[in-house]
Amino acid sequence: MAEQTFPPTVHQLKMNQQLRCLFTIIRDKDTPRDQFIFYSDRLIRLLIEEGLSYLPFKEQEVVTPTGSTYSGYQFSSKICGVSIVRAGESMENGLRQVCQKIRIGKILIQRKADTTPEFLYAKLPRDIAERSVLLLDPMLATGGTVCCAIDVLLKHGVKEENIVFLNLISAPEGIAILTKAYPNIHIITGEVDSHLNEVGYIMPGIGDFGDRYFGTDHD
Repeated sequence: MAEQTFPPTVHQLKMNQQLRCLFTIIRDKDTPRDQFIFYSDRLIRLLIEEGLSYLPFKEQEVVTPTGSTYSGYQFSSKICGVSIVRAGESMENGLRQVCQKIRIGKILIQRKADTTPEFLYAKLPRDIAERSVLLLDPMLATGGTVCCAIDVLLKHGVKEENIVFLNLISAPEGIAILTKAYPNIHIITGEVDSHLNEVGYIMPGIGDFGDRYFGTDHD
């Protein structure tokens, strides 16, 4: 992918041959569903681990089994996940594997006939305004859906700077829209693709991630 310059709130996984190999597998249209899920889950977990590093921490000292003091860190705020239904739900297991007993909310948004997003439903932790939020959706294309989801979180009292958006593949157009509308939100992405085509699909892209992950494609 061509090098692109983005604001400092946009963070891409450090690319190496292994990571590129994983992306190659899930992008391949001929990859069987079980392999698509397996390698997507590996990438999702890496993405979540990276995203956690942008949450607030505070210093903490512990005593090791040798009787020595170790100066480290601990999370300084409560956290929760929020998935954008349906594709975002594919990232929930990875989050639970990393953060045991984490609370996960859901936001349902659908596209109207003219492709504009329409908010339908949200089920969120009651104290979400007091939490740092990991917002989950594997694709960032035009940015319309995630902007709608962020509006929902803000209306529920979540601070903009307490939102970290995690996604596997982004389009530069979506990043531009999201960072302009919400400059204080951290975006953690696996890869940034070339562009959106004339109908708003990410190119070279991956197809419909939710369909491929949940087995509802019609190919």
